[in-house]
Order: sequence, then C-alpha cells, then structure tokens
Amino acid sequence: MRDFHRQFDLEKLKNSEFFNSPVDVNRCDANCLLSDLKDMTYIRKVENKLALEKKKGNIKGPVHLGVGQEAIPVGIAKNISNKDYVFGAHRSHSHILSLATDLRKFFSEILGRSEGLSKGMGGSMHLIDKKCGFYGSVPIVAGTIPIALGAALAAKIQENKSIAVSYFGDGASEEGVFHESLNLSNILNCPILFVCENNLFSSHMFISERQPLSSIARFALANDINFKIIDGNNICEVNNAANELINWIRKSSKPAFIEAVTYRWYGHVDWREDIDVGVNRSEKDLKNWKKRDPIQRLINGLKSKDLFDEERYIELSNNLDSEISIAWDTAVQDPYPNAKESNNFVFK
Repeated sequence: MRDFHRQFDLEKLKNSEFFNSPVDVNRCDANCLLSDLKDMTYIRKVENKLALEKKKGNIKGPVHLGVGQEAIPVGIAKNISNKDYVFGAHRSHSHILSLATDLRKFFSEILGRSEGLSKGMGGSMHLIDKKCGFYGSVPIVAGTIPIALGAALAAKIQENKSIAVSYFGDGASEEGVFHESLNLSNILNCPILFVCENNLFSSHMFISERQPLSSIARFALANDINFKIIDGNNICEVNNAANELINWIRKSSKPAFIEAVTYRWYGHVDWREDIDVGVNRSEKDLKNWKKRDPIQRLINGLKSKDLFDEERYIELSNNLDSEISIAWDTAVQDPYPNAKESNNFVFK
C-alpha cells in the first residue's frame, strides 16, 4: 500500500507548494476550456456572493462553500447529461450550479423563499433539481452515497444507459455506508462514478490525524474498482479523467472512482478563511493553495497560447456579475413559504 501511495505521487499532490503552474491547454480543446473558464468563474462568483450575503446577515442558515474546488464539478458535468443521476453532499453548490440549475431558484432556496428549488424548505444543504439531473444533497456525511448506488442499480435494470455520480469528501470515507457501497457497486456491476473531493481535512481534523494514508482511492483498489487520482485544480486533468472513466462506465456498466485532490479556501462553514471547526488552518498553506487556483491556472495557460487576454476576462466577469445580481435581486423579493405548508412535504 505504501508503494501505491508513492506510485501516484500523493505526497506532492497534497503539498501546497507543488502543481501551481499554468494548465497545459494543449491537452484539451480550446473552445471547451473557454467554456470551462466561464463555468468555473460563474460558480466562484456565486459562492463569493453567498459568502458576502451571509456575512451581512441576509442568509440565515449555514452555507458550506467550496471556493477553490470549481474545476472538479465543471469537468465532470461536461461529460454527463440531465438523463444521468447526480448526488451531492453538504457542500454541493458547485455540483448543482455546474449542471445549469436556475440561479434565481437556487438563491431563493438558500434564502428560504417559496420559489426555491425545495420550496424554501431545505436551504443550502438540501438542494434538488431533477430537470438538470441533480437528485439531491443532504447534510448527513456519506448519506447520498448508497442512494446514488441505488440510482445506478435502477439504471442498470432499466437498461437506459444512464449513470449515477456520487460526490463526497474525504471525511465520508470514514462512514460504513461508503465501504458497503463500494463493495456492492462492484459485486452488482453498477454504472456509478464515485467522486471524492479530497481537500485533506474534514470539519474537525486533518486527514493525517485520522487515517494512516491520505489517499481515499486505496479503498477503490481494495474493491477492485477502476480509479484515477488527479490534481483536482487542473481542469484538463479533470476533463480527461472524467471523459475516460464515464465512457468506460457506460460501456462496461461497472463502477469507477476519481479522487481529486483539492483545497477549499473558506473554513468549514460560512465566509471566514481563518476559522474552522477544530482545525487551525495554516496561513502559508492557504496562500500556497491560492496559487493553485484552478481558474487562474487556466487563464495563465490560455494566455500563454494567445487564446485569451485580460480584456476578455473583464468582459466575462462583468457579464456574470450582472447575471448574478439580477438573480439575487429577484430572489430576495420572493415570498417566504406559508407556515401552514410546513408538514405538506414530509413523509408521514
């Protein structure tokens, strides 16, 4: 297992001082990368808007932000359709946004308004939009992994060529249903892609304090599941790994696993960078990880090939700011749910 750890250069991947060079844009289609840049910037701006509004007190519930991790959902989303079944966790704004959910309804949900994706009943951690293929997120760690497996099994039985995608963090690997789901997915040959966004610490402890090795893909190896370990802040790596494994899943109807090493800029919850739940995050590491910013690395790669310039990014940024502002201003005008409806959407 130690040889496995060395084989995939995991020590370098989790070291904040490496992998900060521009993205090698020769590895991907230029038009695709320009689209990826727009999508990553969009997600970044939406989440920063949530951070700002939470700080102002305009959002009452908690928001778990994934700023810095945008390349992972964007790269995955490019290789699936709304006929597939995507499941998130508690930090899933980026997952549903990458699937082109309605932004006004997204904001409305987080504000607890009746026009929201869950009719204002769920907030930031209970998101759903079946029209775009997102089948739910929950705050229970690892809670959606077996549900995603169930969706994959249903797709196999129905022979509809759909797959399931299950997003989770490294902390979910310490829940029993994670291991049971990996085992069952291979035993039953289910078309599912497990995506671990390994940002190296759960809410309370660094992964090195919780596990003997920092790789989560070793559990895929133990269950004989096809896997890749990638730099989650390199959009080309994510695109290529997702394309290869998703195509393989559709042809084989078997599970696959991506471990994307990344880092979140904000703490466990809300807008603060300097505070986390039980973890003293290193200012040096955060500064270095910001140099591994998936957006800036892509911009630098595109500029190096004269495929993009600062003027175009300013125009893109301004257009997205306008779109986000309009959606937010509309959402804050939406009414709150009627208190009499509190039990209407609860299974009894």
